Amino acid sequence: MTMQDPPRPLTEAAQRVQDALRNAGFSNTVIELDVPVKTAAAAAEAVGCTPAQIVKSLVFQGVTSGKPILIVASGGTRISESRLAELMGEPVKMAPPKLVREVTGFAIGGIPPVGHAQKLDTIVEAKLLTLDGLWAAAGHPNSLFQLTADELQRMTAGRILDVAEWST
Repeated sequence: MTMQDPPRPLTEAAQRVQDALRNAGFSNTVIELDVPVKTAAAAAEAVGCTPAQIVKSLVFQGVTSGKPILIVASGGTRISESRLAELMGEPVKMAPPKLVREVTGFAIGGIPPVGHAQKLDTIVEAKLLTLDGLWAAAGHPNSLFQLTADELQRMTAGRILDVAEWST
């Protein structure tokens, strides 16, 4: 019998996501990779799925109101700002990094769909929920967790809307 190395501790941000998952009653496990996966393609390659199966969490902001909104979408999509603006009733833009960190508690490149600093109005891209074997960012560019579309919907309690343009 050989002893295996103990799992290394999660980074502080990834541990916050793991704790948020547990506190919400989910058994998903956050993993940390040896290298950052800053794109959906890199994350997909690292975990053996397609870029479409990578869940990206993006924060947009109403231009007039300043209201942030979290969009949870497939790594194989581009968000349609015109569709999103129509839904929000005002022009939208990507939120600046400072606001993203303030409302989510995480830096761009590792924003998870759960565990945010503030409760955010959330939209889950409708087509994302048709995919199996999803992987989402977990608070740090090296961290991910696997989940189902059903779990994603329950975790975010987001409105399911079509706001994406599919590219892959």
